[in-house]
Amino acid sequence: MQIWVDADACPNVIKEILFRVAERLSLPVILVANQPIKTPASSFIRSIQVPAGFDVADNEIIRQAVAGDLVITADIPLASGAIEKGAYALNPRGEMYTRENIRERLSMRNFMEELRSSGVNTGGPPTLDKRDRQAFANQLDRFLAKNRS
Repeated sequence: MQIWVDADACPNVIKEILFRVAERLSLPVILVANQPIKTPASSFIRSIQVPAGFDVADNEIIRQAVAGDLVITADIPLASGAIEKGAYALNPRGEMYTRENIRERLSMRNFMEELRSSGVNTGGPPTLDKRDRQAFANQLDRFLAKNRS
């Protein structure tokens, strides 16, 4: 199993949690972004820089992820693509995306996109807080305890 990170939008505090997990469990963590990403020196952590462009990093993650891998992202279409490949998807707030909930999340995302494109200010997500970080760490620990062989 590898952990793929949609690193352009992933909060630094979440990356730090993932870096600690990589070292503690000797688990590969790959950050994918369209800009250079600073990573600690580690044989378990690496970054891939892709060209700038819409969904280039997302497409690279979907291309390389395999069944059983974990994708860290808040991007619903990326999570959906990962799930279609048999990978798992976890957002930085600790919510696992599943086959059961991804369709609903896609529908809501598309609805909000329609509102925004018609001029409605829908605001953005709230700032990641301490509870969100804890929820992410807890969900990641549960996932790894259950799915790591």
